Amino acid sequence: MRHLPIAALFLALAMTSQAGAEESLSEDMVQTAQPLLKALSLIGTPYKFGGRDPQKGLDCSGLVKHVYKESAGVELPSSAREMSKQGEQVARETLRPGDLVFFNTRKKPHSHVGIYKGEGEFVHASSNRHKQVTVSRMDDKYWSRHFDGARRLFKGE
Repeated sequence: MRHLPIAALFLALAMTSQAGAEESLSEDMVQTAQPLLKALSLIGTPYKFGGRDPQKGLDCSGLVKHVYKESAGVELPSSAREMSKQGEQVARETLRPGDLVFFNTRKKPHSHVGIYKGEGEFVHASSNRHKQVTVSRMDDKYWSRHFDGARRLFKGE
């Protein structure tokens, strides 16, 4: 089923608001769900180079910085390149929702960042075709060719 992981994330967040449900969920699952759901809530936000405020527009690193600060209290650096030094490196084959994915889009390593959604998709602020926060496929020819690595901010189980 295509939307099962996202449905599971919504269920996980709903359960955390119920008394005593915290014990039934792993901390990792909640840490992963909250930033991803925050990112998904920003789909359609206009792209703005250097943008850090969703009310005025976001660029790729502004989106990721905002999402992790607001949803998980994690303070990330302001640039995609500096973000690429955070957390632990993960292989493309082992990506999990919430992982940061990096791309070489300006002939510079780690010049674009997004948040892996699952099922081969990621959320990012696109400066080109969409000019807004959107979801793209990792296996799209352009993104596949420009993939530059991934990082996991929260340790897994």
